[in-house]
Amino acid sequence: MGLIALAIICTPFAVDLDMEIVITAVGPDHVGLADPIIHYITGLGANIAEIQMYDHDEEGLFAMLLRIQLQGVDLDDLRRAMDEIGRLKNLSLRVWSADERPRPRLAICTTYRPEPALAVLRAIRDGQLRADPALMIGNRLACRGIAEQFDVPWHHVGDSQGRPNEDQIVALLDEHDVDYVVLARYMRVLPPSTCWKFAGGRIINLHHGLLPGFPGMRPYHDAHASKMLTFGATCHFIVPELDAGNQIIFQSTFSMPPSSRIDDIVRLGQEDNEPRCLLEGVRRVVDREVQLHFHRVRARK
Repeated sequence: MGLIALAIICTPFAVDLDMEIVITAVGPDHVGLADPIIHYITGLGANIAEIQMYDHDEEGLFAMLLRIQLQGVDLDDLRRAMDEIGRLKNLSLRVWSADERPRPRLAICTTYRPEPALAVLRAIRDGQLRADPALMIGNRLACRGIAEQFDVPWHHVGDSQGRPNEDQIVALLDEHDVDYVVLARYMRVLPPSTCWKFAGGRIINLHHGLLPGFPGMRPYHDAHASKMLTFGATCHFIVPELDAGNQIIFQSTFSMPPSSRIDDIVRLGQEDNEPRCLLEGVRRVVDREVQLHFHRVRARK
């Protein structure tokens, strides 16, 4: 596996380029894939603020992310141009900008726990979160009733063991014109190809433990076994490479007495702390207080 990340120095005219656009390309690896994309966008006068390229020899997978700044662009025209390049080069290309609409469209992905998704939907309903729920996706049926309660389109993508249909997920995200994918205790790992297709800070995950200290599936139990008295949750961006850097958007904690039972710790974490953590993390992204740049979260200027 190889990853190339290049910082491009902004041109003196970058202050005039007022729309930030993310372009991703994913497909079978072969030569000459990046050139036509870069040539086209630089021909438009775009300033390249970030570029990453990835190839995985075992999978034969090529992926690229471009973050550009461009003034006076018609995004539909740019999408049509990228689609044509994708057709010629056998690439799946996506053009996205957080500047395109004032209220981003969210896809909320769930498995069993209802509380995080409920927190997001209630905040949208009450005007605390400036976003719109485009759809809910579940690899289990446990949260279907929440989608129906808030009149959000529901799509079940899992088989009898909860294994999701990844192609169906990608198709749904495209069909519903999603800006951000919110993994609200979605207990499946997204494959690298999906992560690259929606790279650039578009996938937000809730982990029910404090990272980096307590990863994995049982962070409450691991922290309790380590005699910890403070527990927490982490809202972070998903990136294609695990352990690629600092992607933490927000963390929230709670403290328990030394004699606390693990069941009480888990219940308080799941019912109170995790929903608050996810909501604040999503709010920071939706309100554009933070962004992901070269796999690191930073405050927007």
